[in-house]
Amino acid sequence: MAHGEVLDFEEYVRTRQDALLRSARRLVPDPVDAQDLLQTALVRTYGRWDGIADKSLADAYLRRVMINTRTEWWRARKLEEVPTEVLPDDASFDDGTEQHADRALLMDILKVLAPKQRSVVVLRHWEQMSTEETAAALGMSTGTVKSTLHRALARLRQELENRSAESEARVPAPRAPERSDRRYERGQERCAA
Repeated sequence: MAHGEVLDFEEYVRTRQDALLRSARRLVPDPVDAQDLLQTALVRTYGRWDGIADKSLADAYLRRVMINTRTEWWRARKLEEVPTEVLPDDASFDDGTEQHADRALLMDILKVLAPKQRSVVVLRHWEQMSTEETAAALGMSTGTVKSTLHRALARLRQELENRSAESEARVPAPRAPERSDRRYERGQERCAA
């Protein structure tokens, strides 16, 4: 690797390290593990830096390396489970079903947005980019980012309200007792008395 390419990589890391660390934090919950993940991904990318022809795709390349590295770590983890004949009484299990349902709902609701709105929402809230960073990434003014985000969030709120109303409408209302049911109830009351 030539000396100029090394400086190019160092400059890239200096300018993008905060955004890349945020991505790593989304992949692993522990901040120290996130730093280790990013460092490992940077080391692996350094060796292939000259092979990345389009440096504008370097973020995507590094994120892919982080995902693959995290997967390797997960597969290589040492399970610390201890077999036992009796489960503890206070064992509570969180299967993450609610979190998966929320994520599935979010992904489904994002489909109602126009591609431009979806891009702004994902970059601002998922990638946690600033308004200026989002504007630069999408090639638009900061005012356009703000107004697009405002409209997109309003659309998402409306869609959530609509879906909530639809789900409530699907739940059948309690039916009023029919005449024969009331007679039966009165008969039961008389027998009990």
